[in-house]
Amino acid sequence: VQLVESGGGLVQAGGSLRLSCAASGFTSEAYVIGWFRQAPGTEREGLSCIASFDGTTYYTDSAKGRFTIFSDTAKNMVYLQMNGLKPEDTGVYYCVASQDEPELLRVVTLPDYWGQGTQVTVSS
Repeated sequence: VQLVESGGGLVQAGGSLRLSCAASGFTSEAYVIGWFRQAPGTEREGLSCIASFDGTTYYTDSAKGRFTIFSDTAKNMVYLQMNGLKPEDTGVYYCVASQDEPELLRVVTLPDYWGQGTQVTVSS
């Protein structure tokens, strides 16, 4: 499984960014793709995920309200729309995935596959 992120960058507080994840290589049609982030000096934390098989989404408390995950299954793309960004949202954002119909909660805690990450910097 290959996951390639794009869309990170520098944005002012209050601004928006849309991250993209290009996914490929799944051997199962039932997979879940999500997003993690790692702020400087902290552990990685799960944000959100979406199931390929029914479009169900899951958000952790860190992502609820300002972040929206959605997908384009025809293109095998998953997106994370981030609005109202804050300096504390700064970090490296990773696309993650698991397959064989995993539970969504598992994908935002212990996913099987990781992308290389994309840097998001929010200036105050």
